Amino acid sequence: MTDIIKLTAAETAAKIASGELTAVEVTEAHLARIEAVDEKVHAFLHIDREGALAQARAVDEKRERGEKLGPLAGVPLALKDIFTTEGVPTTVGSKILEGWIPPYDATLTKKLKAADVVILGKTNMDEFAMGSSTENSAFGPTGNPWDLTRIPGGSGGGSSAALASFQAPLAIGTDTGGSIRQPAAVTGTVGVKPTYGAVSRYGMVAFSSSLDQGGPCARTVLDAALLHEVIAGHDPLDSTSIDAPVPPVVEAARNGSVEGMRVGVVKQFRGEGYQAGVIQRFDESVVLLKELGAEIVELDCPSFDLALSAYYLIAPSECSSNLARFDGLRYGLRVGDDGSHSAEEVTSLTREAGFGAEVKRRVMLGTYALSSGYYDAYYGSAQKVRTLIKQDFERAFEQVDVIVSPTTPTTAFPIGERADDPMAMYLADLCTIPTNLAGNAAMSLPCGLAPEDNLPVGLQIIAPAMQDDRLYKVGAAVEAAFVEKWGHPLLEEAPSL
Repeated sequence: MTDIIKLTAAETAAKIASGELTAVEVTEAHLARIEAVDEKVHAFLHIDREGALAQARAVDEKRERGEKLGPLAGVPLALKDIFTTEGVPTTVGSKILEGWIPPYDATLTKKLKAADVVILGKTNMDEFAMGSSTENSAFGPTGNPWDLTRIPGGSGGGSSAALASFQAPLAIGTDTGGSIRQPAAVTGTVGVKPTYGAVSRYGMVAFSSSLDQGGPCARTVLDAALLHEVIAGHDPLDSTSIDAPVPPVVEAARNGSVEGMRVGVVKQFRGEGYQAGVIQRFDESVVLLKELGAEIVELDCPSFDLALSAYYLIAPSECSSNLARFDGLRYGLRVGDDGSHSAEEVTSLTREAGFGAEVKRRVMLGTYALSSGYYDAYYGSAQKVRTLIKQDFERAFEQVDVIVSPTTPTTAFPIGERADDPMAMYLADLCTIPTNLAGNAAMSLPCGLAPEDNLPVGLQIIAPAMQDDRLYKVGAAVEAAFVEKWGHPLLEEAPSL
């Protein structure tokens, strides 16, 4: 089992296609791993054992019939519990949808099934994707496999923890303000936020519609590229979906190079609040990029200092609108429907019981920001700042091909440390938020361990919209150089497991 679960997704798919392994063997190995360690990690909210084995058997039958298998056929995957999956519970980490079983698949879920990817189950997350630590899940926090007393990032901590604990070689996350990249950084894995609109949002429960983006999570850059290619593409069911070819991400990942590229370093992405070990590993990464043939260019993007404030007006405003549909009348939890309460009272009682503290906080912030007399002062001003951030990126990309930065200001912090300090929690997304506001593509990949706590540090790479292949070209080159110099941080299991 240990040998199977340590394989990359690309290696697993090749062994299944050649007949060296069966998809059922691979799936059973990962289900056994989940059974062995997930009680400690709590990466999953629901395991679809029967469904996963049925998908695996179908792959083996295809191979026996001589049918050509796709590049990820038979490879297991952990799916963030924000994508609807027909016949499988989808809770978004919230009591308000506890036990809800969707009657349809999200477009992303359909694409995974069509590619014969084996979906193991649904992963834990901050409720409605609101959080930076996966402590806001209504079903309890997830532990970081490197140290189970620390957070695995958020909101997609279940997906990142599943990868880092070898419970799945692939996972899916969503990124509204950094919720793919930030978990990747603190667990030593790879996470990519594609260009906004590159991956369909149909069937993805909405938090902030102008920011939300699904994307691939993996343990290597190539694995992330293979998954990216499966899930991306135009979807007429999503009005924000980009009708354009998917960039050649797999080709870029197989031919990584930074030779002759201009790489930008933004001065706003360092300073007060950044852990010394994080900055040390980032500076070493910049030196490495230079050694690999890149030209380093210093950039000044002054509006990035306003990104956090703008995000925490725009995202709550959109979540206030999106979550209005959870009224206790149509689906999900319903409280107080005993004949003695009005519809308005049932809605109020349901939301009181079904929503957690962070969701209530953001709905209240958003409702206030959108209210009469305050709209222009708050939401309107935040949208103006968003435009300034986009303009800063446009000017930057006239000078450079990609931008690099630390993914997070610190390594994984202890569970509970920031629970009573929302502002400290929000600062975890300091480096990732500007990209969401602009709609660009970005990746986080491991760049070593911080010397003071021996925990993973992430390097963020940012590319212009619809130039996602640049992420993989640079990421693959950096990954190869790191592995050659220092080895992959996940070659050994986290000691706590």
